Amino acid sequence: MTKRKADTTLNGNQKKIKDIDIDIEEDDDDYISHDSLDLAVVSDNNQWQETISKVINAVVSIHFSHTVSFDTETSIVSEATGFVVDSKRGLILTNRHVVGPGCFTGYIVFDNHESLDVKPIYRDPIHDFGFLQFNMNDVKYLKLSQLELCPDLAKIGTEIRVVGNDAGEKLSILAGIISRLDRNTPEYGSLTYNDFNTEYIQAAASATGGSSGSPVVNENGKCVALQAGGSTEASTDFFLPVYRPLRALKCLQNNLPITRGDIQVEWQLKPFNECRRLGLTIEAEAKAREMFPDKIGLLVAELILPEGPAENIIKEGDTLISINGEYISTFIRVDEILDENVDKELQFVVQRGGEYIKQFIKIGNLHDITPNRFVTIGGASFNDLSYQIARCFCLPIRGVFVNNGSGSFEFSCQESLGWIIENIDDKPVKNLDEFIEVMKLIPDGARVPVTYRHVSDMHTDYIQTIYLDRHWDSSFKQAIRNDEIGLWDFTILQDKPLTLPKPQPKNAKYIDIPFSDPTKLACSSLVKSFVQVRTICPNGIDSHPFKKEINYGVVIDSKNGFVLVSRRYVPHDMCDIFIVFAESIDISAKVVFLHPHLNYAIVKYDPGLILADVQTPKFSNVPLKRGDKSFFIGYNYNLRLVTDDIKISGISSLNVTPSSLAPRYRGTNLECILLDNKITQECGTGILVDNDGTIRAFWLTFLGETNEAMYRMGLDVTDVLDVIKSLQQNIIPSDLKILTAEFASITVFQGRTRGVPQSWIDKFENEADDQIKFLAVDRVAAPKLNQHQNPLKTGDIVLTVNNRLVKSLRDFKEMYFEDNLTFRIVRQKQEMTLTVPIISVKDTDQIVFWSGALLQTPHYGVRQLMKKIPSEVYVTEKSPGSPAQQYGIVPISFITHVNDIETRTLDDFINVVKTIPDKTYIKLRLVSFDNIPMAISLKTDYHYFPTTEIKKIDGQWKEIEHNKS
Repeated sequence: MTKRKADTTLNGNQKKIKDIDIDIEEDDDDYISHDSLDLAVVSDNNQWQETISKVINAVVSIHFSHTVSFDTETSIVSEATGFVVDSKRGLILTNRHVVGPGCFTGYIVFDNHESLDVKPIYRDPIHDFGFLQFNMNDVKYLKLSQLELCPDLAKIGTEIRVVGNDAGEKLSILAGIISRLDRNTPEYGSLTYNDFNTEYIQAAASATGGSSGSPVVNENGKCVALQAGGSTEASTDFFLPVYRPLRALKCLQNNLPITRGDIQVEWQLKPFNECRRLGLTIEAEAKAREMFPDKIGLLVAELILPEGPAENIIKEGDTLISINGEYISTFIRVDEILDENVDKELQFVVQRGGEYIKQFIKIGNLHDITPNRFVTIGGASFNDLSYQIARCFCLPIRGVFVNNGSGSFEFSCQESLGWIIENIDDKPVKNLDEFIEVMKLIPDGARVPVTYRHVSDMHTDYIQTIYLDRHWDSSFKQAIRNDEIGLWDFTILQDKPLTLPKPQPKNAKYIDIPFSDPTKLACSSLVKSFVQVRTICPNGIDSHPFKKEINYGVVIDSKNGFVLVSRRYVPHDMCDIFIVFAESIDISAKVVFLHPHLNYAIVKYDPGLILADVQTPKFSNVPLKRGDKSFFIGYNYNLRLVTDDIKISGISSLNVTPSSLAPRYRGTNLECILLDNKITQECGTGILVDNDGTIRAFWLTFLGETNEAMYRMGLDVTDVLDVIKSLQQNIIPSDLKILTAEFASITVFQGRTRGVPQSWIDKFENEADDQIKFLAVDRVAAPKLNQHQNPLKTGDIVLTVNNRLVKSLRDFKEMYFEDNLTFRIVRQKQEMTLTVPIISVKDTDQIVFWSGALLQTPHYGVRQLMKKIPSEVYVTEKSPGSPAQQYGIVPISFITHVNDIETRTLDDFINVVKTIPDKTYIKLRLVSFDNIPMAISLKTDYHYFPTTEIKKIDGQWKEIEHNKS
């Protein structure tokens, strides 16, 4: 026998569909000629072409989003496939992992590119299928067709086609041949959805992402299975038999409830030889083989959930013989029996160790152990523990499951899913109702202990004190699934949280730094000038990447309660800040000053609430120089106090490298102190002091071009002294004016080659006391709308400012007190004089959450990297599962028009979008950070993503909601 392969093609596209093995016998009677072979292939192609032309009108591409995390699913935007199974009712069959157990929004696209909205009406608790529905009256241009579900036609050797949205394509047709009908369900991992208690069909069709929910059809166009998954290491695909989908469809068509029964036992189909090793008798095997000659094994109990109906009745390794007197060989029949007998007792017969065990078990309702509600509070989301999660870890189906551990309930920055709450504020919470009642009693801003465990390690208890935030994320609501309308109904559980009692003054004891060197005894008490600063940022405004921070700051005025801290840890004022004294007591604080380029923030606490001996240190008025000796006191990455003698290795004019992927605040125009000392590079915060305890510089951390890039440098106290003196008089600087340009140092050689005259070089050399350098313009920030462009240009070499030589960045200090500065510069080898305006830089004071996008006015970090700002509607980030993600709004871009109406400011934008109805397509025109214009359409969804504005009014952030569904 020889084998010959022939490639078939579809519709003349010359696309290889399947290599067909054709056996050719050498006997003359059985020999197939080349001509007859070609005719057979053509005939086969014609049959499939006719079939596919009928099928494609029923197949749809599904574009969907899961708007929130729920149970095993996280917020996503994706594509999949479905197909019409009832054209009169508009019913579409697809996968459960497409419909999802939580909040779903989406639309379908037919083969003729007609698009319609769909709503979810059913998702199976266990098996990987669900139904969507569309309005048939909205179909205008396509003659609807439907596919018939015929599970009995799935046979080994059946040639099939998978027709769907493969790898993101609108329509793709993949060929295969069914090779198995009795495969156990594939495992996709823990803490995610897995099908179980059914057999799967196996074939090699090489389907990829997007094909989920595709119909598997035979050559007559009958749907014999549902595409569900595949192997990443082979071309193997896994199909769900459509027995249960067919039954569910009939229930929907007849307005009957889709009953689902279960006894909380996971079964596995095991071959007879394995069943024998587990205790199946020879007689039982022989009878099973006689009754089911086409089967290779029986169902064996793999897992019995604690506290379930079958606990202590069925044991792991039991082989299922019969249910209510009916012998069992397949999952399909088990499902049928259990679904028809919910809340009834049935007799189960199993073999265990060669013995028949007969027991009655009450059939539970599968829908009762499948959650259909969740609660959000403090930025996190919770639901009752589901059967899906419980079976993965053999847990009883009870407990409060954290499906999105963020905000106040961020137990781990690596893992947000899988935590079970045991106690809150020392009160047990066994279910979601108990959780709600306990949370109602906890005031906003309270710190309470929480005991929790992770489902993957129930042996270990964790206890953590959380800070409950109900002001930045004010929602405390419950959502319940409503399949009548395809949405989740939200209910406010508590309008306003309880308030904390007024704090009382507290005391704490500081331990002085021990020194054996008598010359440094004056530095011992400087520990009383350090406080721990804890920051909680509710969102990513100004593109700051970190949500929670802990580091140290330096008290610069204990009388009025001012603390200086790096802006790496206090990036803006839309955050909660706590000052911890002596690692003992904490007091809330607020941001009062943010320097736009020197990388420090000033926060204020109420000094009347602290009785500890907090001290204001002495500050020098003489800047440090290269070669000076000093003493370092700081806190390392373990928040442990360390000290060391150091020597100033250099004073450098520099700018921190920007991040073009996420423009954010960074240190610029810095006259930084550099130290060649290992211990200083391990410390995020510190001070450089003289032996008498006088502070000479602050040691700060600077955020670099990536989240991991951190620079640690010293900021001379003289660069901060004017602000410190104002604060000590209880005068808080406001509307700080700066030069909207960055300057970098260049050598005399570079200045000479770029046209600096010798006469000026002589002047700089005569007045230099350390380094001889020029300052050149490195970058000029884009102006705000309605502001004039800074007249300086990149490459300008600065000679004087207000007739004084500019030898370092400190010579620009006059900018803080003047409206204009007079520059003498060299530009393209020509000397000229410029009048440069000094611009006030304000912090972000308004943000808008719209369609899942975080919008704000472009902060100074953005303008530093641009020549021109397209608009003041700047997209900072977008939420997963939101319309912003689904329709392709790009972060770090600018919205310039809504429905062709120009939106120059956030107020303009709000005035336009608040008049747009819900579920409306709108046109957006955007400009990317690279000044590339684009246009997209987006459909509003105020039910899940209302338009919310948060604006600073009279120094306080206020929330305003503009759109509701």
